[in-house]
Parts: sequence; structure tokens; C-alpha cells
Amino acid sequence: MRGGCRLLTVLLLALLRGICRGREPAPGAVTCGSVLKLLNTRHSVRLHSHEVKYGSGSGQQSVTGVEASDDANSYWRIRGKSDGSCQRGTPVKCGQAIRLTHVNTGKNLHTHHFPSPLSNNQEVSAFGDDGEGDDLDIWIVQCSGTYWEREDAVRFKHVGTEVFLSITGEQYGHPIRGQREVHGMPTANHHNYWKAMEGVFIKPSMDPAKHDEL
Repeated sequence: MRGGCRLLTVLLLALLRGICRGREPAPGAVTCGSVLKLLNTRHSVRLHSHEVKYGSGSGQQSVTGVEASDDANSYWRIRGKSDGSCQRGTPVKCGQAIRLTHVNTGKNLHTHHFPSPLSNNQEVSAFGDDGEGDDLDIWIVQCSGTYWEREDAVRFKHVGTEVFLSITGEQYGHPIRGQREVHGMPTANHHNYWKAMEGVFIKPSMDPAKHDEL
């Protein structure tokens, strides 16, 4: 009987270890503090911003999609809903609220109830100063597992207006000729899937100073 109890204990411990390992973040998880580019998988363009303001709507800094993979204005930093809510190196969970801060201008990815200039969907802009904006800068990462994995196509749903970050292919003319309109859409569809691409990813580690470049 004692031998049977010991065997049962060993089996239970092995099962618990397996469950715990299953909850650990994979090495490919996207983490807080990482700087990356986001590719729209339907239209093969990267999320982009620059010091060009909309000529209509809010008049805020425009957000577009570009085909070039080497454009320095396509880098975004992953941050939490508020300071301290997304510690550097912590894997981003599916369903987590984040901010995306444009590296070169310090403005946050933002949307609000203005029509987008080309498609008449909801305008997406870059807003704030030095990473500080308002509650309309917050997005939920929608993915299917426990964590946002680099290989996954994910959606970003806006908390304040419930639209999805999207591209449907409309192109701008002068002064940003060929760049695609980025906007918010009320429905989840193939136009609003995004994948993590080039960047500096902070490793999910006990030592948040470790990172690797891709």
C-alpha cells in the first residue's frame, strides 16, 4: 500500500510539473519593453507614423502602412496600460491592455470618433507627448493562446471605441504617396491581423536586462 501511495505521489508531482511548464512563456513571446515593427498580414505593409499631420479630421499626426521593411519610422515600443503595469521583459498575455508608442516621435497609437480620410472608417492617429497621451491610447491584444507569440497573427482592439486596428488598401497621394490608410473597423476580419516582425525583443527572463536583436 505504501508503495502504491509513493507511486501515486510521484505521478501527481510529474503531472503538476507538466502543467506548470505548460504555463511558462515560450522563448518567442513578445514582451513588455520590446521595440518592433508590425506587419498587416493581409496587405503586407508595416504600421508606420511620421511627422505629417492629417489635413482633415483631428489634425493629429498621421498613421499609415508602408511596404518598406527598413523604414526607421515603423518602430513601436510595447508599453502597459499605465506605468508599472507592464514590467520590462514580462511576456504580453492574450487579452492584456497595452500602449504602442512610436519610437521616433514619442506619440501613442490612438483612435477616436473622427472619420478616416480615405475609407470613412475611424481615424487612427499618433497622439501625446513623450509617451503620455490619454485613455484613447489603450488597445487589447487578441490572440488564441496564453501569450502573444512572435509567430502569431494577432488583432488589436481599441478599448475606448471597440474598433480593430485595420488596413483595407486605400493609398494616399502627395505628400505620402503610396502609403496605405490605417483605420479602425468595427468588425473582426482578415484586414485586422498583425504579426511581430523586425525589432529588439526583451527576453522573458529573470534578468530583464537580457535581450536579443532580430
